[in-house]
Amino acid sequence: MNFRSHIRPNFLLAYPVMLSMLGQVMTGVADSIMIGWTGAIPLAASSFANIFFSIPLFFGIGVSYAITPLVAQAEGANDTSNIISTLKNGSLINLVTGFILVGLIFSIEPFMHLMGQPTEVVTLGIPYLSIIAVSIIPTMIFQTYRQFAEGLQRTRVAMIIVVMSNLLNIALNYVLIFGYYGFPEMGLNGAGWATLIARIIMALSMMLYIYYGRKFQSFTAGFSIGNYSRKLISKMLHIGLPAGLQFIFEAGAFGFSALMMGWLGTNALAAHQIAINLATISYMTTSGMGAAATIRVGNFWGQKDRKNLRASAFTMIAMAAVLMTIWALLFIFGRYFLPSLYIDDLTVIGLTAPLLIIAAFFQLSDGIQVVTAGALRGLQDVKIPSILIFISYWVIALPLGYWLAFPLQLGANGIWIGLSVGLTLTASAMMMRFNRLSHKL
Repeated sequence: MNFRSHIRPNFLLAYPVMLSMLGQVMTGVADSIMIGWTGAIPLAASSFANIFFSIPLFFGIGVSYAITPLVAQAEGANDTSNIISTLKNGSLINLVTGFILVGLIFSIEPFMHLMGQPTEVVTLGIPYLSIIAVSIIPTMIFQTYRQFAEGLQRTRVAMIIVVMSNLLNIALNYVLIFGYYGFPEMGLNGAGWATLIARIIMALSMMLYIYYGRKFQSFTAGFSIGNYSRKLISKMLHIGLPAGLQFIFEAGAFGFSALMMGWLGTNALAAHQIAINLATISYMTTSGMGAAATIRVGNFWGQKDRKNLRASAFTMIAMAAVLMTIWALLFIFGRYFLPSLYIDDLTVIGLTAPLLIIAAFFQLSDGIQVVTAGALRGLQDVKIPSILIFISYWVIALPLGYWLAFPLQLGANGIWIGLSVGLTLTASAMMMRFNRLSHKL
């Protein structure tokens, strides 16, 4: 296999997705940095609220991922009708999913006081969660048209829209959190409103791009209402729901680890928020590679080209490994400087630094598992990977983290060591499964 020939097309397809996903997560990073300037309690409150926001959000994003492999495969087979049907039915699925997830978050809020967290953290976190929960609906609309465009290997405009949205979010954070230019000083809630407004504009921009874009004019029938296909909806849910569960199992594991951090106190929870924020940045760069792997694998599968399917996927995995090695070095050498960008509390910075050392060691596993999971989605294989992720995190990693943190009294470090083990097991299992399945094609 000529792996070298896949480096350039992989990169050209992946880098806009990487920057797009990085820009999307930078909304949360900007929120955390600017919230951290107001103190440790608001930062801990945002971390607690984001447990109940990020898990449904990532589930919804996983559901939307069903669009990309189906569009990529249909494009490889030159099947325009199937591409239009995927857009139409995917739009319905994602919009309904968004409303369901918002309703679920609101139903959880009355029980947030029962989870053993500091009272001031919960009190501050609930109204913030109510605001950002609504942003799931525009995010799902954005995801519909983004995944559609990416399935057709059109990745750059989504990147531009996300970056511009992030800049808008930062500007709104500045005026709404701190009350500049005549706006009221809203603190943590100001960050929530900034996120909601930015995501609404992001969704509208992506939808208008697909509807009016010259390259998509042959697919505008996908915007029509009615004549939905029960068979196609079922097929998309068979891909999207397990993909969403993958995100739930992984995001849920990190969310439950935040709850355990809350049992250790406000400072530990604030340190966890900073470390997980930084780890999420590195994750999203390779998550963009995973999305590109889905596109490449799905397209070659539609062309029935097994040789290039495998070569493109393994090249992308190698590229992710190189990138994550760089992130690991950055975390090691910046373990004190990077937290100082979020907060000036020396106690929190001191708790964050060892977490970043642990994060550095699992960067390679994180990169491999996310790209391989993307390649498996390209093969529309999502059910078994969901089971593998569940076992790695919930059967092994979280119990191990609890045992290390509390009975062995390793505290926050013990929780993160458990997460590191979960990521390594997931990466190994995903690699073996993709290698076996792609050999069978």
